[in-house]
Amino acid sequence: MKNPKHLFVKIVVGIGCFAFLPIAHGVVPAPGGGYAGGNTAEGTNALLSLGTGTYNTAVGLYSLLSLTDGKFNTGVGAATLLANTADANTATGAGALLSNTNGGGNSANGAFALFSNKIGSNNSAFRDLALESNDAGEFNTLLAKAP
Repeated sequence: MKNPKHLFVKIVVGIGCFAFLPIAHGVVPAPGGGYAGGNTAEGTNALLSLGTGTYNTAVGLYSLLSLTDGKFNTGVGAATLLANTADANTATGAGALLSNTNGGGNSANGAFALFSNKIGSNNSAFRDLALESNDAGEFNTLLAKAP
């Protein structure tokens, strides 16, 4: 029979090794950006201020940064809908609808489209810089000329 003292030492050393393993932590939200309420966020500080808002998608650095309780917003690109607190806006392209705070139902597609919009609602802007100076105008549609 083997020496029971050596067996005991091996068991203690083996168990002791587990004590030094790093503790695994889960990432919240899980990779893929799934938040409660049907929200999705990917990118540094995307949906950072989210509270009770539902069905929002933010992809990109600072996308939908200020949104707390808005719903049905989509921002794809750096700083899209940065100041937004309203509902049902769609922005694609860096800085699209960046200044929007209370305007709802807007669609901005292109870098800096509807950039200065703050309270204007139901606007549609297509291509870079389209309706960039609009602040409060409503029901505007612009397909900007190609550069």
